[in-house]
Amino acid sequence: MDTEILVVGAGPTGLAAALWLRRLGVRFRIVDRNPEPARESRALVVHARTLELYAQAGFAHTAIANGIEFAAVNLWARGAKVARVAIGDIGADLSPYPYMLVLAQDRHERLLVEHLACLGVEVERDTELTGFEQDERRVVARLRRPDGSEERCECAWLAGCDGARSTVRHVLDLGFPGATYRHLFYVADVNARGAAVNGELNVALDEADLAAIFPLPGQGNVRIIGTIRAEAEGAGRKPGWDDVSRGILERLGLQVERVNWFSTYHVHHRVTERFRAGRAFVLGDAAHVHSPVGGQGMNTGIGDAVNLAWKLAMVTSGKAPERILDTFETERIAFARRLVASTDRGFTLVSSDGPLARFVRLHVVPHVLPQAMSFEAARRYLFRTVSQTMIRYPDSALSAGRAGSVSGGDRLPWTGENFAALASLAWQVHVYGNPSRPLVDTCERLSLPVHAFAWNERAERRGFARDALYLVRPDGYVALADAAADPARLESYVRSHLA
Repeated sequence: MDTEILVVGAGPTGLAAALWLRRLGVRFRIVDRNPEPARESRALVVHARTLELYAQAGFAHTAIANGIEFAAVNLWARGAKVARVAIGDIGADLSPYPYMLVLAQDRHERLLVEHLACLGVEVERDTELTGFEQDERRVVARLRRPDGSEERCECAWLAGCDGARSTVRHVLDLGFPGATYRHLFYVADVNARGAAVNGELNVALDEADLAAIFPLPGQGNVRIIGTIRAEAEGAGRKPGWDDVSRGILERLGLQVERVNWFSTYHVHHRVTERFRAGRAFVLGDAAHVHSPVGGQGMNTGIGDAVNLAWKLAMVTSGKAPERILDTFETERIAFARRLVASTDRGFTLVSSDGPLARFVRLHVVPHVLPQAMSFEAARRYLFRTVSQTMIRYPDSALSAGRAGSVSGGDRLPWTGENFAALASLAWQVHVYGNPSRPLVDTCERLSLPVHAFAWNERAERRGFARDALYLVRPDGYVALADAAADPARLESYVRSHLA
């Protein structure tokens, strides 16, 4: 074959897939129909779980060095600040990255492209997938090259990371049910002054409007996301900065001195009916799109990419049967559906013009949220949800057992020292305490590295059971948890899923 895997699309999802495939030694190509990386950007926030995955692949330090860390969110209502939710102090015990990172998608993509180039991977630009056919053993893709000629590319697997208008999804004839929100939204990079230009995320709610203000690099630079005035939407021309709803910004005291970039867009919420059809997959925006609530979209696509990449690497190297690829859809489509449903509810609440939503937005949320956020449990739940560290796969065929409060399918809890071992991107066994000699011998026979960590208060607080066995997947999720640390059970799992 020309290549093992063809990655179609070089946005953050496709580039993250390429990064992991390269680290895992897989032969692949990545193509993109655009002549250069994106110059415009809507996605902005990189969450803790994404940084954890990037750390495994050696990219987290680059992302952090080029972004802005912020660890608090301020809520405003009718121009008055009603709540401040600190994230750093609640996440510091849960992740090495207890903050959100502002890293605009255009800059993000360029950094990934540069990192991949250092690893010997070049994106094939101005190269478009025009169609493909597949059978039981291969995919034959048709690519239009920069000079207009057509190339036939034969590969074992195809990963469609080609966005909301995905050619891969179209060829597979996968439904994309959902809807489009009525409002027209804008995104603007501006230079401004005011209390909301404070290096933190500021979310403002008003009678029939909302605005989110994100910090950007440079003194006074922020990104604003908000709504276009209704009368401007039907004016028969392309809306501009003069058409934004100004009242909410004025009540915030935000003084915009210069508009550096402006764009409008409609928000959709959709999930495709399947993530896999034969030897072809869809992931990222090709599989799901949703509202910008929580900044989840780009991070979810990167999570899709990592989930699929290590499984493809296992299959192409002969280290796992093809049925392991079925778990990609099982794990990721369940999360995508929950995410679209939850962000839809949140987005409807903050953007609806209805009297009930307006009452909740202006009178309930400003009073209830500060009270709720005074409880540590609520604040931790918020961090875990927004940071995506709470994503788990309990219904996956790869998830088994429970030891302490850690179950198969859970993200491996962070103890402060155990994540360094995940940089190998390999299956491994963790024991918090002392592994038995029979367990060590079994792991050696199965070529599974064993990492023994000291049993201490932190390990106990994170939910581990002393001397228990935790088989960890390449993406940092627990596959098997066994309180008895039974070597026979470990061997049975490996023979069933990885042989």
